[in-house]
Amino acid sequence: MRKLTYILLIFFNISYAQDILTTDMAVKLTLENNLDIKVSENILEISKNNSSILNSDYLPTISATSGINRNQGDVEVKTNQGISAKIDDTYNDENFGSVNIVYNLIDGRGRRYNYKKSKELFNRTELEVKEIIENTLLQLFTVYFDFARLTKEKKILKNTLDISVERLDRVKTKYKFGQSTSLEVSSAEVDKNTDSLNYLNIIKVLSNTKRDLNLIMNVDLETDFKVVEDIDFINEIEAEKFFNMGLNNNTLFQILNKDVEISDLELKAIKSTYLPTVQLRGSYGWNETIDEIAYNPVNEFYSKGISTGVNISIPIFDGGKRITATKNARLNLENSLIQKNKNELEIGKNLRNAYDTYKNNLFLLQIQEKSFKTSKLSFSKFEEKYSLGLVSSLEFRQAQTNLLRAELLFNSSMFETKISELIFLKLSGEIVSNY
Repeated sequence: MRKLTYILLIFFNISYAQDILTTDMAVKLTLENNLDIKVSENILEISKNNSSILNSDYLPTISATSGINRNQGDVEVKTNQGISAKIDDTYNDENFGSVNIVYNLIDGRGRRYNYKKSKELFNRTELEVKEIIENTLLQLFTVYFDFARLTKEKKILKNTLDISVERLDRVKTKYKFGQSTSLEVSSAEVDKNTDSLNYLNIIKVLSNTKRDLNLIMNVDLETDFKVVEDIDFINEIEAEKFFNMGLNNNTLFQILNKDVEISDLELKAIKSTYLPTVQLRGSYGWNETIDEIAYNPVNEFYSKGISTGVNISIPIFDGGKRITATKNARLNLENSLIQKNKNELEIGKNLRNAYDTYKNNLFLLQIQEKSFKTSKLSFSKFEEKYSLGLVSSLEFRQAQTNLLRAELLFNSSMFETKISELIFLKLSGEIVSNY
């Protein structure tokens, strides 16, 4: 008996020690640990680097060069007077260095459009990261609330099992005193076993769902926790506002708008290549030459100075590459507009369907709640009559089954409505701001 008490105390302490995992905590863990989100954040950082002023043509290029050359060999010298001489193994050293700067003063506004395009590509990547976060949060909440549903379902089935155990004990006692039949005892045992299996199955499913949730949060798969079982819904006014603004706030639709802007900037950048470019150049350099030849009147030469220049380039014909690029850019812009219009209709349809489904589920939830309350009241009356011996064990079981079915349907409907709300919030671009 002491051993059993000790085991029960340990189990109680473990259960009591489990942390409550709120939706805020689940979101925090997911944003910090989820690997898909981490990868997307790195991609965003790359896009940010690409959109920097350092990756544009607005800044000049500066370079430095230096070198040493030596020429070594035999030299033969012959003057006009017919005097000749030969010098073996002579050398000539040359040392030089320079610092060069090049700046594109005018480039037909091409760098302006390319720089704008890099900024819009960064904004697009931000939206893509937001889309990944939204999808991950939808997945997280779907599993989280499924875990909450199963937790409540476990309690419902445990309560049903307790009632069945009590009923079996009652029937056995009545049978012992000749007030019941063996058929009633067998029926009560079958019902108890059925409820036991249902309870064990829900425990297994609950354990699997817990691992699914831990996987999304990227924590240890066997981490134990409890979740908040009570849920609430956004009010009708908010839902209508989200629906009315849903298309413009939809992340995918915003990405499609960015695609149109980027394609337009790409076309403008290509058109700018038809215009002249002006390039400024400047350099500072020095050169030193040392000559060993004795007959050379100048044995050492040294020079230094600054040189500047302006290059003007006027594009005339490049073999047709610019013409081809311009045509393709126009087609890409046209495709972007087509994709936007096509997806606008589909996103609008999905948003409307999600909104209608959510409202319909709210209505069905009210019906299921009324049905559950009616079944609960009916069961209470049967329970009272059963304790007085006014109804049979089978009639009591039927009332119990009706209550179980109504309670499970109400529980399932409640969380199904919550999931439909989350899908609606995702499509209306509000799932991140509401959690």
